[in-house]
Amino acid sequence: MTNLTIDIEPISMTDEQFFQLCHRNQDLRFERNANGDLIIMPPTGGETGNYNSGLNGELWLWNKQTKLGKTFDSSTGFKLPNGANRSPDAAWISLERWNSLTREERATFLPLCPDFVIELLSPSDTLKATREKMVEYLDNGTRLAWLINPRSKQVEIYRPGEEVEILEFPQSLSGETVLPGFILNLGEIW
Repeated sequence: MTNLTIDIEPISMTDEQFFQLCHRNQDLRFERNANGDLIIMPPTGGETGNYNSGLNGELWLWNKQTKLGKTFDSSTGFKLPNGANRSPDAAWISLERWNSLTREERATFLPLCPDFVIELLSPSDTLKATREKMVEYLDNGTRLAWLINPRSKQVEIYRPGEEVEILEFPQSLSGETVLPGFILNLGEIW
């Protein structure tokens, strides 16, 4: 099963209408690209869901100890500055940015781009589209992003203003200066 993109032109959907669509159809996962096209994403399989859970668990535990920000799973929507609505598999924002949001902004899709993003390539994802999404995150303010590909046992590391770094079969990843002290163990994914 692959993602389905629907061109809803000339229909214009407001942010509130998109939020309501997602809320009323909680068994489906939606994203919107910067053009406003609706992307319907199938649920993940058990293996991918298990990996995602582990990634989020490790990020959450690190953040619980450091208290440097807030972590989010793939159910969280982010309204990027370019107008796209995205839901990365794992995300983190600094506490300063979280505290700058109003209560109303925290209750809907967060109106910002995460500081840190993880995308885990699942069987329903295409590498090309996921790479485009990673570049979109960087273009909208992400400071560090990892694209983890279990099939090829590769990780692509995205940093602003730098070429993509591709690691073959790494055993761990460092959160660098964005997530100081965070080390993600990849042993369970490989």
